[in-house]
Amino acid sequence: MADAQALEEVVTFTSDLIRIDTTNRGGGDCQERPAAEYAAARLAEAGLEPTLLERTPGRTNVVARIEGTDPSADALLVHGHLDVVPADASEWSVDPFSGEVRDGVVWGRGAVDMKNMDAMILSVVRAWARQGVRPRRDIVVAFTADEEASAEDGSGFLADRHAALFEGCTEGISESGAFTFHDGSGRQIYPISAGERGTGWLRLTAHGRAGHGSRVNRENAVTRLAAAITRIGDHAWPVRLTPTVRGALTELAELYGLDTSLDDVDALLEKLGPAAKLVDATVRNSANPTMLEAGYKVNVIPGQAVAFVDGRFLPGQEDEFRATLDELTGPDVDWEFHHREVALQSPLDSPTYALMRATVEEFAPEGHTVPYCMAGGTDAKQFSRLGITGYGFSPLKLPEGFDYSAMFHGVDERVPVEALHFGVRVLDRFLRNA
Repeated sequence: MADAQALEEVVTFTSDLIRIDTTNRGGGDCQERPAAEYAAARLAEAGLEPTLLERTPGRTNVVARIEGTDPSADALLVHGHLDVVPADASEWSVDPFSGEVRDGVVWGRGAVDMKNMDAMILSVVRAWARQGVRPRRDIVVAFTADEEASAEDGSGFLADRHAALFEGCTEGISESGAFTFHDGSGRQIYPISAGERGTGWLRLTAHGRAGHGSRVNRENAVTRLAAAITRIGDHAWPVRLTPTVRGALTELAELYGLDTSLDDVDALLEKLGPAAKLVDATVRNSANPTMLEAGYKVNVIPGQAVAFVDGRFLPGQEDEFRATLDELTGPDVDWEFHHREVALQSPLDSPTYALMRATVEEFAPEGHTVPYCMAGGTDAKQFSRLGITGYGFSPLKLPEGFDYSAMFHGVDERVPVEALHFGVRVLDRFLRNA
């Protein structure tokens, strides 16, 4: 069992890491090194030998291995990213990089995404060192850079250039799973991630005939682009159920006493009420126009117009996603992937997944665990290149009214101290038995 010092340290480490500004704006100016050195120092104090690795100066990753008692067992990767998205201090109630602890809550950018999990990992590892605990299987701990952008300086770099550090790892756990979801009617649901939609960020380019803005122009690049992104924005993507989402819908339907046939998914989502939020973004592919670039003067028709679209595709659905974009963009607009990463589908019948569910239910017996597919993505995509099956498991017991999903990239990001304590206890028990 995690000791009292571990419960104190998880709060201290979360606050300390928040105070280290690791804002990633996507332009390469992020500096994760101070946070990486902080994490490495805490690991070294626990008797480990962390390795610091960089593809780009200042974009630092940390990797350390804890030897298990069973050399024949597959290793487990436990990873968290050190970078955070930007925060506009003028919109916040507190300084977003203060790490302030007030009224039992830790405030600041990264409190949920995901310096809280980084702190839990450090706290558990250090508690083991004090107690002389060794896990059954080797555990590789990794703190990564650049997850909030392309991951090229982080997990992508580690997977491509330092695969040997992850020798023997067959499974991994990281963010966005095992948190409390309150449905508003007294039920507490704990979704545990076993899949991610693929990332398909798109660049659309329309070509036309440049000319004077006062003249008729049937080859207007802006008009062609606008028509294409309107078709994309209006498109009704068909339902496509992956094993994880099918499992989630079936278990939620059983929990609410509803028809489990899944013949009409949209009707079922309506009946699930607030709980539909756990699955509604992952029953189909999606594509949302997000950025436009065209022209340089109001009376000049440009010869080119560009748009960016945030596309996401389900496991097994990338071919359909591509074909649909070909149809929606039409003959006058070209498209390409601005950034692409694979979709993930992890088995629900693995012993590791069963242990995650059982451990959460042990510490939250009033809760109901269900499978979960992430609408977005994590570093698990890059680590999958090494054959590592990824799960989302960063446990938090949250009070009713706490909007967990709104904390991600949102204003006034924060995490309750009690949620961190729960997370340490659950993570400690799970990793001892994994």
